[in-house]
Amino acid sequence: MYKSTSSGPFRAPTTLLRPSSSILEPISRSPSSRRSSSLIGARSVGFSRPSSALSRSVLGSPVSSRYGSDWRSSVSLRARIRSSAPVIERFGRKMATAANENAFKDILTSLPKHGGGEFGKYYSLPALNDPRIDRLPYSIRILLESAIRNCDNFQVTKYDVEKIIDWENTSPKLVEIPFKPARVLLQDFTGVPAVVDLACMRDAMNKLGSDSNKINPLVPVDLVIDHSVQVDVARSENAVQANMELEFQRNNERFGFLKWGSTAFHNMLVVPPGSGIVHQVNLEYLGRVVFNTNGLLYPDSVVGTDSHTTMIDGLGVAGWGVGGIEAEATMLGQPMSMVLPGVVGFKLSGKLQNGVTATDLVLTVTQMLRKHGVVGKFVEFYGEGMGELSLADRATIANMSPEYGATMGFFPVDHVTLQYLKLTGRSDETVSMIEAYLRANKMFVDYNEPQKERAYSSYLELDLSDVEPCISGPKRPHDRVPLKEMKADWHACLDNKVGFKGFAVPKELQEKVVKFDFHGHPAELKHGNVVIAAITSCTNTSNPSVMLGAGLVAKKACDLGLEVKPWIKTSLAPGSGVVTKYLLKSGLQEYLNKQGFHIVGYGCTTCIGNSGDLDESVSAAISDNDIVAAAVLSGNRNFEGRVHPLTRANYLASPPLVVAYALAGTVDIDFEKEPIGVGKDGKNVYFKDIWPTTEEIAEVVQSSVLPHMFKSTYEAITKGNPMWNQLTVPATTLYSWDPKSTYIHEPPYFKNMTMSPPGPHGVKNAYCLLNFGDSITTDHISPAGSIHKDSPAAKYLLERGVDRRDFNSYGSRRGNDEIMARGTFANIRLVNKLLKGEVGPKTIHIPTGEKLYVFDAATRYKADGHETIVLAGAEYGSGSSRDWAAKGPMLLGVKAVIAKSFERIHRSNLVGMGIVPLCFKPGEDADSLGLTGHERYTIDLPSEIRPGQDINVVTDTGKSFTCTVRFDTEVELAYFNHGGILPFVIRSLINSQQ
Repeated sequence: MYKSTSSGPFRAPTTLLRPSSSILEPISRSPSSRRSSSLIGARSVGFSRPSSALSRSVLGSPVSSRYGSDWRSSVSLRARIRSSAPVIERFGRKMATAANENAFKDILTSLPKHGGGEFGKYYSLPALNDPRIDRLPYSIRILLESAIRNCDNFQVTKYDVEKIIDWENTSPKLVEIPFKPARVLLQDFTGVPAVVDLACMRDAMNKLGSDSNKINPLVPVDLVIDHSVQVDVARSENAVQANMELEFQRNNERFGFLKWGSTAFHNMLVVPPGSGIVHQVNLEYLGRVVFNTNGLLYPDSVVGTDSHTTMIDGLGVAGWGVGGIEAEATMLGQPMSMVLPGVVGFKLSGKLQNGVTATDLVLTVTQMLRKHGVVGKFVEFYGEGMGELSLADRATIANMSPEYGATMGFFPVDHVTLQYLKLTGRSDETVSMIEAYLRANKMFVDYNEPQKERAYSSYLELDLSDVEPCISGPKRPHDRVPLKEMKADWHACLDNKVGFKGFAVPKELQEKVVKFDFHGHPAELKHGNVVIAAITSCTNTSNPSVMLGAGLVAKKACDLGLEVKPWIKTSLAPGSGVVTKYLLKSGLQEYLNKQGFHIVGYGCTTCIGNSGDLDESVSAAISDNDIVAAAVLSGNRNFEGRVHPLTRANYLASPPLVVAYALAGTVDIDFEKEPIGVGKDGKNVYFKDIWPTTEEIAEVVQSSVLPHMFKSTYEAITKGNPMWNQLTVPATTLYSWDPKSTYIHEPPYFKNMTMSPPGPHGVKNAYCLLNFGDSITTDHISPAGSIHKDSPAAKYLLERGVDRRDFNSYGSRRGNDEIMARGTFANIRLVNKLLKGEVGPKTIHIPTGEKLYVFDAATRYKADGHETIVLAGAEYGSGSSRDWAAKGPMLLGVKAVIAKSFERIHRSNLVGMGIVPLCFKPGEDADSLGLTGHERYTIDLPSEIRPGQDINVVTDTGKSFTCTVRFDTEVELAYFNHGGILPFVIRSLINSQQ
């Protein structure tokens, strides 16, 4: 089916290379090519780059690059830096204002138009005349162009450019580079706290006597409000309007705050509710592919505060998810510090078989890449099979990069990309510019020409014809199950002990039937019965072939007389208005409606837990009888407790399969052998009777998806919602915080901030707040869904007069730190070893032995002056790029997390909030070391800490063990020494003004 190989030069390093190593930078490098390590730029904030003659000041003060003695000497360079801070500071300001001229201005080249004139100018990679560039993956070329374009020998140096050009040799050494994305993308769950932070930073600047207007995005910021709509009303022609009215009732204050932000901050576009899902809007409308800014051409690139920002990689735009706090720094002009990634070359060949969908393909790719191991890497797709994939198919694969663990799943621009740009309403002039620029700068793939060999870190290959229909679940997106094996797999899950593939239902209870009354009609439930069937999520709603395929399944079922049972909550949430247009044009929306798949709204809905309540009779039948009920959705995540609290089994499937399983009413079925139902003629109807062919789908796509649909949808995108247009907001640049608000609250991050950073700090005699196993997700740490009626957050809201029906979700309340701190570790499916098997959002308060809600235990520890840590297993923080999963623990007083491994974004978020991420040594974990979580932990961090350094952790029981500190770059160390990334930015901006 596939093969995996690794190329020789890219063996894994045995130790983390210190960025200041002389292996990377010759000592003879001229002083003029060096950079001050001030971390302070004149226009924004500068990074310290690796340098054999430079180190970093803990205070963030600029450092002269000329010292009389070798930096390796036993005398601490930092001590000398501290003693000469005033002189260094003056030097740094001079450097910051002087170092603005681009070091590569000589390769600025004109891009001519065919009919005369020019599109603009660009920094030409071919003009470097370096043969190494031809071997670079296309994704790395984008990093290279950014470094060249931003090279001022201060924030970005020539040496940074050289490291990227020499990628084949430098990437295995984990070297650090700066990257300045072209823009930032937000959605409202992450956008609200980001704007809260920006407003709070303005206040902090004021309190420190500086110019608050310095807190302003310096790159374009697009914010799409798509996470607030819930499926309160389903199976109704009026569902869209009813759900939007409820959305505005619940979120009026949040929406007003975001509308204020769109006027108070420059360079910020807000797309109103009801417009679509952020990543589909990005793909169809916001994605530029190539920027032309005042006559300067450069590739589009984006970081977003949502993991699935990677969907844009399908369009040939480099994009990935980051935490909100990291995105805020990027908005303010700070280059991102990143480790130069390895790139996995993924070759595609062949063609998908008849009836196999893009969703089947992405679930297969996800399983392959998880097995291969791609965390922290780019994946770049190539090969003759690329021509068989539509742009929407590519976007589906790129979308699920977080699920297979890669930073990006990148598809370079080719003719298919250009065709999609024209389909979605981009002008001919724009498409011509894009093609001309990318061809001229060696960033366009033309499969009609001989392909030059590119170097990759490792290789994978998949024959598309080997992909078979499948779904994924019941608790993780990478647990793929071939459709033909689903019934056997389901029964194995019932038998298996509780885990990712098990529910431990006793044999004698597995066939239990629960009868109940559903609005006067008899109904019944068994284990595996479907109670939620949702066509949702940008992963699939952006793909016309699977959306129209779902419509064809619904039509064939209607023609044969099949109907979805009325107690199954069915819903359809398109990712943009374009989907509605082509479903109506095709005539298939009528049949989806007949099966209960009415449009419920334009947003993320079920995929992020906004599935709404189940009918009370269904809820009671599940809860009172401990039924393992199922949800089937066309989403990208199915972690425990995410989709709905009462659906313990959650499966990811293509939209056509969602309809098929809704018709069957159960996941306990073998589609090859068992009938889905009985038709109107009394005969059994099988899966093959309702499944459309690839040709049928292609025909309806061709006739129904038209360019004018995209143009008409997006021409008034920012003014198309009357309820949004009626919101009035004050015309002020500083926000007036309302202390009574339960949605927007001034966070305490900068409450006692001074211009003196706290410096490195360890952990003393800390208690263990929680002790976890593997795969604790950001949903476990900071749930996005409903607020449980007995939780500390519910208590807080009730005390402030908020009725339970108005609780809304944790995701919608991320602008209020008081609620989010109480919602930290509040997932009802949390498994904490301190509770010895009991599931829920509680822990043991070690000094007293009391069982308390996690928030209450943390509050008691803080009141008593005790620090806390968290113990965890592998893949800690996997899932969404949720900055509250780091902000919340910080507010609870967590000082360190000791885990077997971390998810990439979450680890950086922890650093950004001043929490120390530590990794057990390979082969070790809390259990193997005999740690119970009842110990007290002391972590001494040396004043001269280095990225990836080993340190000792000592417990009060006499046990000690070695961990690796996961500050992966020198810049992350600077953030930590400043108490987090946002205090660092504020101090740097203030220093740059002086």
